[in-house]
Amino acid sequence: MAGKSKEQRTERGEHVKVVVIGTGFGGLGAAVRLRREGITDFVVLERSGSVGGTWRDNSYPGCACDVPSHLYSFSFAPNAEWPRTFSGQKHIRAYLEQVTDTFGLRPHIRFDHEVEMMRWDTERLIWEVETSQGTLTADVVVSATGPLSDPKLPDVPGIDTFPGKIFHSARWDHDYDLRGKRVAMIGTGASAIQIVPAIQPEVGKLTLFQRTPPWVMPRMDRKVTGAERWLHRKLPVTATARRGILWGIRELQVQAFTKRPGELGAVETLAKRNLARAIKDPALRAKLTPDYRIGCKRILLSNTYYPALAQPNVDLVASGLSEIRGNTLVGADGSEAEVDAIIFGTGFHVTDMPIAERVVGDQGETLAATWKDGMNSLRGATAAGFPNWMTIIGPNTGLGNSSMILMIESQLNYMADYLRQLDVLGGKAALDARDSAVTAWNEKVQERMERTVWATGGCNSWYLDANGRNTTVWPGTTTEFRNATRRVDLSEYEVLRPAPTAADGKGPRGEKAGVSA
Repeated sequence: MAGKSKEQRTERGEHVKVVVIGTGFGGLGAAVRLRREGITDFVVLERSGSVGGTWRDNSYPGCACDVPSHLYSFSFAPNAEWPRTFSGQKHIRAYLEQVTDTFGLRPHIRFDHEVEMMRWDTERLIWEVETSQGTLTADVVVSATGPLSDPKLPDVPGIDTFPGKIFHSARWDHDYDLRGKRVAMIGTGASAIQIVPAIQPEVGKLTLFQRTPPWVMPRMDRKVTGAERWLHRKLPVTATARRGILWGIRELQVQAFTKRPGELGAVETLAKRNLARAIKDPALRAKLTPDYRIGCKRILLSNTYYPALAQPNVDLVASGLSEIRGNTLVGADGSEAEVDAIIFGTGFHVTDMPIAERVVGDQGETLAATWKDGMNSLRGATAAGFPNWMTIIGPNTGLGNSSMILMIESQLNYMADYLRQLDVLGGKAALDARDSAVTAWNEKVQERMERTVWATGGCNSWYLDANGRNTTVWPGTTTEFRNATRRVDLSEYEVLRPAPTAADGKGPRGEKAGVSA
């Protein structure tokens, strides 16, 4: 904690009001909000040696955001200097470094502190947080590890026998020279469609293994002019207006995704025209044409992906990767490709977040065990049986067409009011989400999900968990979510107080004080 000496931390055992985990947009946003709420007794634990989260880890060639720059930034930290309308990874990471310094967050951050386990102490009503650098305790834990933080590799037969180079797109090996190599790209998601055109000109041969073709729309990217940047610096209201317009357009689009998927047919027609313009070969075009409703899987943006696939040094295997035999990759259709390197663009552990294995609640059970049948939470933030623990970008808080920063800021509002409620309660107290409240919230979310394009579009996406349930995306507008997380409703929680001690003559167990509506 800022202000405490190393001797105090090691001899007495450090205790803070709040522990935040992660330094991506969620963790840094939480830290800024805590300071703005007047709370300085907190630390931010980061497993790496620098801030940035997924924008630090994903440094592959061509890495960029598919949300406009002026919307993909904090409302409380506008950036007039975005160089492009859709910013690249290095500029987004630089923005997060700037936020860290502008708001004085570095004294609170503990780099190279990976959280190994968090355990709730039912007697003392505190979290015991074990890290790679020692243990500390906290009244509240805010987990902002994010869903795009732990890479997912497929279980492909023979992968251990491959003699060449293997790495995931989120763990790019910049020391490995791809020039002239025979390279296999596995996957056709958001990362892959940026990587393919970036490496195609330099590799000897590129074989793309595709299970399902994505819908790809043109990317309306351009340089932000000097005049625009000057105007945003001198008149910040112009940047605010620009952000508002970008937000408003996307709010209007939500209805098509969540209530009237049939309206997406016009967008589908535009995507087909985009494909036809770039791919003249009818056979290749057929392989790249999806057979599901646009929007069911994430809509991707690129002006260079299709042209790269049309180049003579690129082959498309449209059946997916089935097996690896030494240097030979075998597609499900029996086709073979000899390669020197394999790049996996196969996504992340989204519906089975690894951090859940490291959170132990009031019944001695991990969050992962509690979520064995699927993730569920109250308002995307708290889970029953895990008092004073909340997550940023929790279950059903993802978006299909807008900026996650909007959702993060809504969850920061909820976090701030959660802490205010604890202060109002006074003394030592904790809030535990009621099972009934969690169930009611998730039943409502899943009921709304039934008519969305993600449920009716005819695809199998990474939004779905092993049971086919969409635990990832929010089935509404960002305005609806902002309203739903503006305040903490104490009727949805049980208030916990410290357990009476044996000296009190009341037995060893604690007690719950229920709060009525």
